[in-house]
Amino acid sequence: MIIGWEFILTASNFIGIAWWARIETIEPNISYWFGPFLSRNALMVNLEPFLIDISNEKPKSTTDEILKGFIQEPLTTENQNRS
Repeated sequence: MIIGWEFILTASNFIGIAWWARIETIEPNISYWFGPFLSRNALMVNLEPFLIDISNEKPKSTTDEILKGFIQEPLTTENQNRS
């Protein structure tokens, strides 16, 4: 059973008001979704350690985008067609 903050975050995502970051890496070609967060500020505070963790995988390049809305799983996917 989801209670407390998990419920609030799940509900905020479901109604499309949650903040997310989409991080794309090349070599490895992976898309990561990081969130949900109730505010853009909360996302930004927590994003840097996540980006550092991704950089430890030594991707060729990394891009990120901040989005607000409803995101469904899967939250990490391998992109076969990118190089």
